[in-house]
Amino acid sequence: MPSAENIQLYLTGAWRMMMGKPDGLRLLDLSADGFWNSFFAIVVALPALVVGWVGTANELSQFADVFGSKLSIVARLAVIDLGTWVLPLIALAAVASRAGIGDRFVHFVVASNWASALIVWIMLPPALLGLFLPGASEVMTLLSLALFVLTMVLSWRVTNIAIGKGPAVGAAVFAGMFLASLVVLFVLQGALGLSASAQVPVE
Repeated sequence: MPSAENIQLYLTGAWRMMMGKPDGLRLLDLSADGFWNSFFAIVVALPALVVGWVGTANELSQFADVFGSKLSIVARLAVIDLGTWVLPLIALAAVASRAGIGDRFVHFVVASNWASALIVWIMLPPALLGLFLPGASEVMTLLSLALFVLTMVLSWRVTNIAIGKGPAVGAAVFAGMFLASLVVLFVLQGALGLSASAQVPVE
């Protein structure tokens, strides 16, 4: 487990990459230990993730076809989010060498993990709004959309710098990982009974 000082350093590096500063990559630990330690970013993001899971569970519990208690729904949301975080990285590991980015795979994973922790916290305000002011759905939707667009820009910057092979390759990796995340999201939602088609309001 990285120390608190190192975690702060890694988050600073990821933030600088989000701001388009390539020197942020030098603040990350790209060793084998740094690679595995970067998954501790999930723990860093966990408090913000839990807020989102609780708020979503409160909403989904109103639907007749979403089975289980709120705790069960929270657990399934956790599996979905963590799967969406990790599984695309595993898929990238399988194709990185053939895609010509094998030498930058560690750079991307380390940077992506720490950046993802920051992104989860950036997306916290809409989750808090939905949790404490459930009636403000329109404001929450607009805020979520605005922050989503912002985080896509920030993620693109991190990907481009981490891959380091020019905008075209960076864009291809970014698009591929985004698509992979969507596929994992929809598959897990369907498998765990939380797909949109299962959400029929209780009358």
